[in-house]
Amino acid sequence: MTEAAETHTPESLLEQLTEALDRGAAGNIRQMLASLHTAEIGDLLESFPQGPREILWELVEPEDRGEVLVEVNDEVRAGLIGLMENDQLVAATEGLDTDDLADLIADLPRAVTREVLRSMDKQNRDRLEVVLHYPEDTAGGLMNVDTVTVRADVTLDVVLRYLRLHVEIPETTDKLFVVNRNDIYQGILRLSTLLTNDPELFVVDVMDRDVQAIPCDMPDDEVARLFEDRDLVSAPVVDTDGRLLGRITIDDVVDVIREDADHSLLSMAGLDEEDDTFAPVITSARRRAVWLGINLFTAFLASWVIGLFQATLQQVVALAVLMPIVASMGGIAGSQTLIIVIRGLALGQVGSTNARWLMYKELAVSALNGVVWALVVALLATLWFQDSSIGLIIAVALIINLSCAAIAGFAIPFTLTRLNIDPAHAGTVVLTTITDVVGFLVFLGLGTIFLL
Repeated sequence: MTEAAETHTPESLLEQLTEALDRGAAGNIRQMLASLHTAEIGDLLESFPQGPREILWELVEPEDRGEVLVEVNDEVRAGLIGLMENDQLVAATEGLDTDDLADLIADLPRAVTREVLRSMDKQNRDRLEVVLHYPEDTAGGLMNVDTVTVRADVTLDVVLRYLRLHVEIPETTDKLFVVNRNDIYQGILRLSTLLTNDPELFVVDVMDRDVQAIPCDMPDDEVARLFEDRDLVSAPVVDTDGRLLGRITIDDVVDVIREDADHSLLSMAGLDEEDDTFAPVITSARRRAVWLGINLFTAFLASWVIGLFQATLQQVVALAVLMPIVASMGGIAGSQTLIIVIRGLALGQVGSTNARWLMYKELAVSALNGVVWALVVALLATLWFQDSSIGLIIAVALIINLSCAAIAGFAIPFTLTRLNIDPAHAGTVVLTTITDVVGFLVFLGLGTIFLL
């Protein structure tokens, strides 16, 4: 595959391919796809409905298909795999890095998997088994086993001659890993150090012992944070005995960061980052129906609370007009706290040591905002309905609801995490229910007490 001669935006590429598809210009499409990086091809395939996607897939160069399959999300990948014969799938896996093959092999038909394993030499098969041994959301599942190792008791000249024996070295190699005879990790030898020092020096004299290895069971989000904090390009991965297993590179970490961002965004709406954007209507409707059903239940709960004050609403219409203000203000305030806490938990910035301080801070912020906006709303409500008691009631209700929203926004992520439920997935629904119920209950309750 060749590099693109010029840079195109995703929007322009999408437009060009759509136009070419409309014209039936298969030759132009094939040429255009061949000039793109496999990641760009993957993004384009995800941007088309099923029919055009199948046409494009047939025009992707066979030698690029394996890498493209790695780049697309799980649902799109499954659809593309279904379009291929077993021998095509086996050919597509040839030349893939071990970590990419580990991501792909679980989605392949069993017969294809057996054939792929049979076609690999023992060394590569053993490497694949090492990666597959660990969950994909850990450092062990993220790593690649294509490491270059050296011993501490050899000279830099020996290392240089050793490297020259390689036809090529792994991509993004910025350091060599120093191990003993038992493959126990001891430190790193930077390529810059290797090239700028006296060849007669020994590795032990110039190696860096301070670079800590990543445990194989470290979660991938913590790995990403480590790379960010330490500005790493690559890092060694070791097992519980300190034995070097492989390395993680920056390109793998970028994928993790993007996936986490997609997950955080889509989970707020009850969606999955691996869902196909252009999935069939029935499929998408079925997935979304679950969370719509949950939301409907919570909406009925809020409606039931409103129904308890039906007599009040019939006599004081102003309360019905002002109800949405109380609910929406509480929902926004709670969402702000919820997002901050979820982010803090994800980044490891919030824990048992500082949770209480954060709760007090968020409560104080919501209470202060509650007082400020309560005064504004009270003034407007009083002028609107010419009744100061209505202004006072909504002011008190806002302060109470915003304070409760802050407490709920803080407590919900911790509670869901303890229950092994993703707070990003279910937190918003729970929070909305609480703020609606509390807001309506307080506002209408005060109205019943003071206006009737």
